[in-house]
Amino acid sequence: MQEVNPKETTRAYAFDMWMNAPMPMVVTLFRTLDVTRLRKISRRRGLKFNMLMCWCIGRAAVQIKEFYMLPVGDRLISYDSIAVNTIVADSTGEVRSCDVPYSPNLTEFNAAYLSLTQCVAASGMNHDIVDSMVIGSSALARYEIDGAVGMYSGIFNNPFLIWGRYRKKWFKTFLKVSFQFHHTQMDGAHAAHFLDLLQREIDSVSS
Repeated sequence: MQEVNPKETTRAYAFDMWMNAPMPMVVTLFRTLDVTRLRKISRRRGLKFNMLMCWCIGRAAVQIKEFYMLPVGDRLISYDSIAVNTIVADSTGEVRSCDVPYSPNLTEFNAAYLSLTQCVAASGMNHDIVDSMVIGSSALARYEIDGAVGMYSGIFNNPFLIWGRYRKKWFKTFLKVSFQFHHTQMDGAHAAHFLDLLQREIDSVSS
């Protein structure tokens, strides 16, 4: 990771517009995903559905260059790698944060996901990766929600996805996802393209 001159990037205008605004524009898009394939693969191969979602998020994100830059404080930071965050319940029932490094290899990503989440659950300590651009996620799998909108804190600018319980309709399974991002990092078109890619990656996971 390294600091970059915003004027030498494609985010120059957005940086000037939003970084010093009293309330920078934080945008949330909503999308209903067809996760029928992920659910089938999860059951057939004994893989966690949430892990598969996180892996597909990483697969989609690495195809968009804007995901490799993030506003941090008053700087724009460029990263060489991406990680996906997931929320873990520890032994006391408290929630902890776990960053999982993205790997294009599903077996490697699954191994890292299982190892790190189990470690966080047992220790009650967060696992943070500071040298990767981290995409946040929160799976409220017990609850049916239509979406979620976060509040700008001025500290945590990372893109973030939230979803609840998937819903079955006929022979299909659907999942409503909320995707929040900082306008300095990307525009709405980038975010919408990411969600298109996410659906494409879900559809292309090998069984």
